[in-house]
Amino acid sequence: MSADDFRRTVRTGRRVGTPNTLLYVARQDVAGPTRLGFIVSKSVGNAVARNLVTRRLRSIALEFVRSQPSGTDVVVRALPGCAGVTWATLQSEILSGLERSASL
Repeated sequence: MSADDFRRTVRTGRRVGTPNTLLYVARQDVAGPTRLGFIVSKSVGNAVARNLVTRRLRSIALEFVRSQPSGTDVVVRALPGCAGVTWATLQSEILSGLERSASL
């Protein structure tokens, strides 16, 4: 995703909050691929913590991409407490947040 795609998704997409992340979901009219982007700022922690969070988010996103129709843009913003949660908690929060965004 380009910087313009990130901005457009964050500004116009549906916003779904979970305790440790914010999800922005925008459906596109075209039948292009599902695209995901991640925002993991320094407020999450040091470089090691940010990289851990990013790797976890990518792995969870792979599950989502396999089940989601094409033409969806998703931006996941990690909140400061994200580095301290378990894998299972983060996975369940993100997948349930994505399901909620589909029902909005």
